[in-house]
Parts: sequence; structure tokens; C-alpha cells
Amino acid sequence: MANPKLTQHIRANVLAALIEDRHGIDLTAQLIPEQAQAGASVISREAAVLCGTPWFEECFRNLDPNCKINWMVQEGETVSAGQTLCEIRGNARAMLTAERPALNFLQTLSATATQTRRYVDAVAGTEAKIMDTRKTLPGLRMAQKYAVTVGGGHNQRIGLFDGVLIKENHIAAAGSISAVLGHAFQITPAGVPIQIEVETLEQLEEALNAGAKLILLDNFSVSDMRRAVIQTNGRAELEASGGITLENVRSFAGTGVHRISIGALTKDVKAIDLSMRFETAT
Repeated sequence: MANPKLTQHIRANVLAALIEDRHGIDLTAQLIPEQAQAGASVISREAAVLCGTPWFEECFRNLDPNCKINWMVQEGETVSAGQTLCEIRGNARAMLTAERPALNFLQTLSATATQTRRYVDAVAGTEAKIMDTRKTLPGLRMAQKYAVTVGGGHNQRIGLFDGVLIKENHIAAAGSISAVLGHAFQITPAGVPIQIEVETLEQLEEALNAGAKLILLDNFSVSDMRRAVIQTNGRAELEASGGITLENVRSFAGTGVHRISIGALTKDVKAIDLSMRFETAT
């Protein structure tokens, strides 16, 4: 892939998955002759946005560098139930060993991309961007954030090291919104975003007066969100978060808020139903 850092994560994800599954050996695959070749195809059992093909391919090529994979669908495209996604040919043992980890990555990342696309479609025509959060599956942070972008969403900070998010506990420990923001402005490196979470319109005004330029409105109602947008009047970028679903996301987007963060994109995923069918080994 073009992104070297993402490529490193893909290889690390796949290596960890294969180690977890094999511990050095696939006992059942030993039933197949060592040099036997096989073909297989992957079929989607439901409509989805395809995502995770680099992880899928790495699973097979880690075990069989000469494996051939022919995709009928490209990353980010919508697939339908019963559609063939790809055909694979290679060493039969390697393919059987790679099957489950490869499908695990493909069905999980496709689920995140599919859910993201639903939210993006729901707010189409508004100014609101759909954003992810740090509520990701352990070990798959970069993979799921990649899947969000495939679905048309946008990434926020990757972790605790590349952005500041001041939440209610930080405010309580520091004493006030103005105090914690003042300290953040002093110690945060240039170019690193500083965001503060507020829970009321009064806190919003305090944050604005203290110089906040990126403010998260936590669990605001649609009516209060609209008031917040009017009150802010362009002084800061606003993000809606908390209690937002596919059913109400467009109402929040219609308030004029700039960003909407959805934890469910990455933490509440239901894997896409995929299957792999093998031909007789030769």
C-alpha cells in the first residue's frame, strides 16, 4: 500500500492473528498433501461496503507468497448478497490456514465501513462530517480507523499522544474550564488539536471566552445543539457526541454543527457474513 505506516500495522495485525491461531502449526491442514494446490472463492451473504482487502491478502501471502488473488470488487465498493468478491489460488494447506484470520479481518473491517457509510449517507447534503472515536477493538485501532475512511467518514486523534481532549474529569481536577484550557494552550505542541467537552450552554460560553476553538457538545438535545450553534456564531468548531443514532443523526446534522462523532462505528460492529468455498485440491 502507499502508506508505509499503515502497511506496518497490517503486517503486525496479520502476524499476531496467525500466531494466535497456529502457535506454529495447523494440525488439521496436515491432512492435505504438502504440495497440493487449491482454488477458492469468497462470497458475501449480505449487502456491505467491502473493506479490509490488504489484511485479507496479507494473511494468504504471509503463508504462501505465490498465492494469486483476483478481486471482482474493489475496496470501498458496495456488494450485494450472493456476490463473489474474489477468487484465490495457491497452496492448499496455506489457504486453509489463512482462511479464518483473513475472513475475520475482512468481515470486521467491512462492518465498520458499512456502518460508517450508513451514517454518511444519512447526513448527505448537510455540512456535518461523520467522525470516529477511540472506542475501537483492542489491537485494531489503525485498521478500524482506516475502515472509517473507506466508508466515507473522518478520523480524529489516533490515541492519547496526537491530540488533547479535555473531558469533565480533567476540568474537575484542574478547577475550571478556563484554568484547564489555559494550561493546555501553554504545554501543547504547535499543530496539535485541543478540544474540550462541555455539557451545558453555560459551559460552552465559558469555553468560548477562554479561547476554545474545538468544542465537543456532550449529550446535547437537538434543540440545545441548535442554540449552541447560534450562541457560538462561528467562534469555534462544534462537535456533537452522545445519544446519536442512525434514526436521529440527520436531525443533529441539521442544527449546523460541524462534526458528529459516533462510537458505534467501531465498538458496536456486527461482522458482515462472508463465506469461502474451496475447490477440490490437486
